Amino acid sequence: MASPPSRSGTRRIRRDGGRALYPFAPRTPVLVVPGLNDSGPRHWQSMWQAQHPSFLRVVQDKFATPAIADAVDACNAPPIVVAHSFGCLATVHAVLQRGRMLAGVLLVAPADPERFAFAAQLPSRRLPIPGTLVASTNDPWIKFVKAGALAAAWGSRFVGCVDGGHINAESGHGAWPAGMALLRDVAERAAAAGTVRARPHIDLRQHA
Repeated sequence: MASPPSRSGTRRIRRDGGRALYPFAPRTPVLVVPGLNDSGPRHWQSMWQAQHPSFLRVVQDKFATPAIADAVDACNAPPIVVAHSFGCLATVHAVLQRGRMLAGVLLVAPADPERFAFAAQLPSRRLPIPGTLVASTNDPWIKFVKAGALAAAWGSRFVGCVDGGHINAESGHGAWPAGMALLRDVAERAAAAGTVRARPHIDLRQHA
């Protein structure tokens, strides 16, 4: 059973990906970053955590960048982040704007930054980590073309989901096994790139 949230904003259990990322990155922490208002029990993020109790959820009220940065700092190695909706924007902001290093990132159904006046706070350059961005052709929170542009700007692999809505419980995704396969793909690419053993902070001047 998961322990209650800590002051750093994560539920502390084991700090490794465990069986989920075996054999590519079994000791790499996995951080789950929900969108606004968190992810309910029927959301695939919550189901993944129930299946893999080593995953850590970032718990925060206003989804400010410091909570994600603090969660990354609390890990004993650069983590892979699994983010959804507005959590994708907050995660990318934490990576480059605050210099935190991740092993990799899976960004699912990102919200349109312009809807939250958040675009100016996001980098428009390639992320220094392996990443995959998943978007639906009929997501009410972002146009498919816009999501593709974000993936291109950040150097992330772009995966399209036909008529997938917001890729959540309401759009019928359940445990979303295809998403878990994408997470394992990110882990494999992170292991190949060596980011699972990278330093916890990055020099932003090298990625300007």
